[in-house]
Amino acid sequence: MRARAITEKKEFVEIIQRCQWCHLAMTDLEGKPYVIPMNFGFKDEVIYLHGAQHGKKIDILTLHPAVCINFTADHLLRYQNEEVACSWSMKYRSVLCYGEAEFITSPEEKIAAFHIIMAHYAEREFKFNPPAIREVNVWKVKVLKLEGRAYGY
Repeated sequence: MRARAITEKKEFVEIIQRCQWCHLAMTDLEGKPYVIPMNFGFKDEVIYLHGAQHGKKIDILTLHPAVCINFTADHLLRYQNEEVACSWSMKYRSVLCYGEAEFITSPEEKIAAFHIIMAHYAEREFKFNPPAIREVNVWKVKVLKLEGRAYGY
């Protein structure tokens, strides 16, 4: 069985929507890879992320906004012969999104982003208090390029 390229936008979106988290990859201040898991929201080919106002990822994104975000779903360990190690494999669907992080500073835009993030996890409306709006850093990544693969599906 071979991995197949994902080419349909609908399948990219379905995979992203099924994920509970993503992995955000950046280049750190020393030019080395840095990857962290993140909660997210996704709407209209834009990924929304949030975190602390200060810290390593904020320092990195301020100087190096180019990112790659990984989403994987539908993992299933399988084998053809339980006794033959090389017959074991993992079914999966995976998407890579490339873009640049752009910090959101306006309170109205932050609230809109918070709604998109929370909508990914709960089917209800939320209220956001002023300290959360002020003290949480929010950024968006407009998807400039998508790549995807599926194995076993």
